[in-house]
Amino acid sequence: MPLVTPTLALIIFAAGAVSGSLGALLGLGGGVFLVPFLNLVMGFPFSVAAAISLTTVIATSSSVSASRAGQQLINMKLGMLLEVATAAGSFLGGVTAQLIAQSVLQKLFGIVSAVVALIMLTRLRRRNVILDPSVDPGVLGGRFYEQESGGIVTYRVKRLPVAIAASFVAGNVSSLLGIGGGIVKVPVLNAWCGVPLRAAAATSAFMIGVTATAGATIYYGRGQLEPALAAAAVLGVQLGSWGGMRFGAAASSKWLKILMAGLLFILSAVMFMRGGR
Repeated sequence: MPLVTPTLALIIFAAGAVSGSLGALLGLGGGVFLVPFLNLVMGFPFSVAAAISLTTVIATSSSVSASRAGQQLINMKLGMLLEVATAAGSFLGGVTAQLIAQSVLQKLFGIVSAVVALIMLTRLRRRNVILDPSVDPGVLGGRFYEQESGGIVTYRVKRLPVAIAASFVAGNVSSLLGIGGGIVKVPVLNAWCGVPLRAAAATSAFMIGVTATAGATIYYGRGQLEPALAAAAVLGVQLGSWGGMRFGAAASSKWLKILMAGLLFILSAVMFMRGGR
């Protein structure tokens, strides 16, 4: 466990602010950026970095969900359905993470990041919206106001079994790697299940708090969570989330996808090379 000093707490606060901004902007929870920083730059053991990251994921989920609750972006029915599978996967991941070597976890992180980045690049021009607001969205679909279209848009949820399977995998990956699970859910919901990127990101942010709680509980019980450093990271994430949400409201879906893919490719390369040492 790293020695807690004011300087270390300040560094983690700043890292949390950057991670929170990117996490809120892309609906990934921030852990996908914070874990590599803590593990590769700061030298924290992967399990400690994952434990701290999961606490920030919970904070990001709370702030993003509260701010977007009135914008109709969060699909509550879909989110609650998928959360059952996600929580089950998260619990399993928190247990198995204690049995897997750090180098294997780093390689897994790199592979998952690269696959998700490729998926996003293949869907740059696909928005999944129906411009006629009178169209029936179905049982699990929804409507929201989209600035790019200048009005209310509708979407329908497709391939529900794929979404459920992806949610289970996302929960498992979340606890194994200390990320929010949005790294899997957001691209899958957007690419294959008919959910627009903004709605997928907001719904994912709603779900990841519950997902991360299941995994964080196991890390805390094993003494791998440092409360002081987690608190510094959470405060930074809360500040960064506010900025990320303000910028995300004005950015186009295409450029958000490009930003997400670029960052994920960089993280994939760094983590995979580190895991091979």
